[in-house]
Amino acid sequence: MPTLPWTVPNTPPDGIEVHVFASRFETRTLWGALKFLAGTPAVWRQVSRSPGAYGATLKAQPFKRTFWTLSAWESKAALRDFVRSGAHGPAARGLAPQMADAAFTTWQAKSDELPLSWSEAMRRLS
Repeated sequence: MPTLPWTVPNTPPDGIEVHVFASRFETRTLWGALKFLAGTPAVWRQVSRSPGAYGATLKAQPFKRTFWTLSAWESKAALRDFVRSGAHGPAARGLAPQMADAAFTTWQAKSDELPLSWSEAMRRLS
């Protein structure tokens, strides 16, 4: 699966601070990676309709059982609402037993810095 391009569900106002979230997930097995991929379309549709979502992308290396997400949000609350609703909640709970490792990071950025760079996300996740 190639990297999903930066998608902009809602255009942020110029010059505001946005809440950035990056994650890395490693599954225990290839089966876990396939389950992650199977849930991706529904979660991606949810992102595209989420209030407060200013951008998102996904990078996948399923044969290495590793996935990264990078997104920008209006606020921590907007991200929290996304995580707890729609397809994301059941998908995350269903994948929890399949996870070998996960890393998460957040930071603030200016809206005019969007789209965010993968190199910055990878640096912050390491």
